[in-house]
Amino acid sequence: MIIQQFFIGGIAHSSYILGGKNTCAIIDPRRDVDTYVQHAREMGMKITHILETHLHADFISGHLELAKATGAKIYAPKSANCGFDHIAVAEGDSFSIEDMEVKVLETPGHTPEHVSYVVTDNSRGNEPVALFCGDTLFVGDVGRPDLFPGKAEQLAKQLYESLHEKLLKLPEFCEIYPAHGAGSLCGRAMSAKRTSTIGYEKKYNYALNITEPEDFVQTLTNNMPAAPDHFSRCSATNGNGPIITDDLPELKAFNNADFQELINEGKHIVLDVRCFESFGGQHIPNAYSIDIKSNFATFAGWLLPPEKDILLVTDSYEQALNANIWLRRVGIDNVAGYLEEGMFGWVTAGLETQHLIQISIVELHERSKEGSELLVVDVRSNSEYDKFHIENSINIPVNELRERYIELDKEAEIVLICGSGHRSSMGCSILQQKGFKNVYNASGGMTGYAAAGYGPECPMCVLSWAPGLE
Repeated sequence: MIIQQFFIGGIAHSSYILGGKNTCAIIDPRRDVDTYVQHAREMGMKITHILETHLHADFISGHLELAKATGAKIYAPKSANCGFDHIAVAEGDSFSIEDMEVKVLETPGHTPEHVSYVVTDNSRGNEPVALFCGDTLFVGDVGRPDLFPGKAEQLAKQLYESLHEKLLKLPEFCEIYPAHGAGSLCGRAMSAKRTSTIGYEKKYNYALNITEPEDFVQTLTNNMPAAPDHFSRCSATNGNGPIITDDLPELKAFNNADFQELINEGKHIVLDVRCFESFGGQHIPNAYSIDIKSNFATFAGWLLPPEKDILLVTDSYEQALNANIWLRRVGIDNVAGYLEEGMFGWVTAGLETQHLIQISIVELHERSKEGSELLVVDVRSNSEYDKFHIENSINIPVNELRERYIELDKEAEIVLICGSGHRSSMGCSILQQKGFKNVYNASGGMTGYAAAGYGPECPMCVLSWAPGLE
């Protein structure tokens, strides 16, 4: 038996090859599936099974892509009522992949239709050795049950039963392979370690050590991180069956005139994926700033209006292709194209631009000491803000700025700050769209603030894998 993990940063998604000598299964594949086909070929295996644990909320799955590419059968939860050709599985079902027996456990809680796959390698023993648990059990955490309005308490109760009545009864040496790691918003406090065992999690997973069901429900349904907008869209798309990416239009290159004409039509938005420093120098008026080096896909799915087609501003054609792949991973298939000559071609053509002043942490601190009337808006999450923040700052998470900008004075000098400068640049771009003129981005964010000795180190800002912190 061979198990190989594929991890994507940003969305912190783990998928797997489960292989024998000649055949293999892919568990919870991502949408761009070439890597699985290539690895299976290099390992001398044929992909025969595609296993889905649930209808993923945070990304678009590659089950249909992979089935088309390989002819493999898709296995998905029966209760999901999926709208594509598949083998529906439920509690007690089992199937074989060479010497491996795969048993199905229904493990609702994170989602209503969730299943887990328990693998026994009969070539070595007759006890379960591997558990592909999707988003039911993570390393150091469990799946959040609050993604379905009005069902959080019911799902939390089901999650407790799925864990204690099923998964935790597996052998302690049984290895667990979850669908996400640290950085995902499908849980609250996942470990940076990407695999574990049932025994280790029994001992050290905080959620598994909440022994009373009532306490478990209370903990898992309160003070959870905000769920991005695309979570609800992705679940439905995965159940209905995503569009095969080969059927989507190719990325077009637009010259300045065509790009401007599309903007003027009002059916498109401009998404600038360059680094936030470049965005600050010059950008197309009313563009969104989402730095591709940040938690790009998550915030694109969270902040961008889904009804609008997207025009990309990038540093290169390669960057445009990469941005398009990431956007498709979260179900954003409506990218019309990119600005062929980039911002250099735009400004040298004498076309209109905006800029965004980047204020240094030192200057921000000095002006604050001088009693400046600068309003500091911290756009990190509530939990990050509560751990440490600048005195007299106010907290409006970046996703909430889309509505809560009305709480701010358009005539005031406003500095936005986050962990580093990425989210605050996103927030500044939103405020500029709303007509704010005196907006500044605190370049370096709270990481720079701590490094300059102005305050304690933010325990979340220093974690490169943490959700949305770039």
